[in-house]
Amino acid sequence: MSRIQQQLITKDVFQFLENLKKNNSREWFAEHKTEFKELETEVKSFYSALMNKLKAHDDIEKLKMFRIYRDVRFSKDKTPYKTHFAGSFSRAGQRLRGGYYLRLKPKETFIAAGFWEPNKEDLFRIRKEFETDASEIRAIMDKKSFKEVWGDMQGDELKTAPSGFDKDHPNIDLIKRKQFIFIKNFSDKEVMSPNFLTNVDLAFQEIRPYFNLMSDILTTNLNGESLLD
Repeated sequence: MSRIQQQLITKDVFQFLENLKKNNSREWFAEHKTEFKELETEVKSFYSALMNKLKAHDDIEKLKMFRIYRDVRFSKDKTPYKTHFAGSFSRAGQRLRGGYYLRLKPKETFIAAGFWEPNKEDLFRIRKEFETDASEIRAIMDKKSFKEVWGDMQGDELKTAPSGFDKDHPNIDLIKRKQFIFIKNFSDKEVMSPNFLTNVDLAFQEIRPYFNLMSDILTTNLNGESLLD
């Protein structure tokens, strides 16, 4: 059985990324383009397999694989290539909010889930919900199995209360957030394990209660009335 059929991330993938980090030039990449294409096919197969697993318990609209080429126009770092593979999975429909993400990088692989850049309206709605009642979100985050997989909520936050909110509010730790994401790191050994695909999928299953609650919040008003047509 080939490694693509087995849905593994092999040592070859990480070795190529390590070599690319040391030789991040167009000349070196051109010389190793065939190797890159073969490994890219292997990685894409893994992401496709993960999408199929996600579809068994969620409604996934699309998989987006990010290109390895860097946009250096506005960056001080002019190296032309990323030294990781990454992809995101979008949930389908207006009612299903949140997204899944996987980055593969030597010694820095992680999965993430949640809300990276809520628009102004969504951010205000989330904050108003937490101002009114944060018991449901805290119950989800404090659940032992959830905590063991995802730890604490991460992401950018304001230094103080947003305009119109009380800085002494008991839920100010949630209200002042600008991002609502969870991250789980994996060692290289864990990534190359035959169980990696299953373990990532199980972690994403554990995030579902959080997505369900946030989807309800973002598709209703504070009276619980639907905002969808």
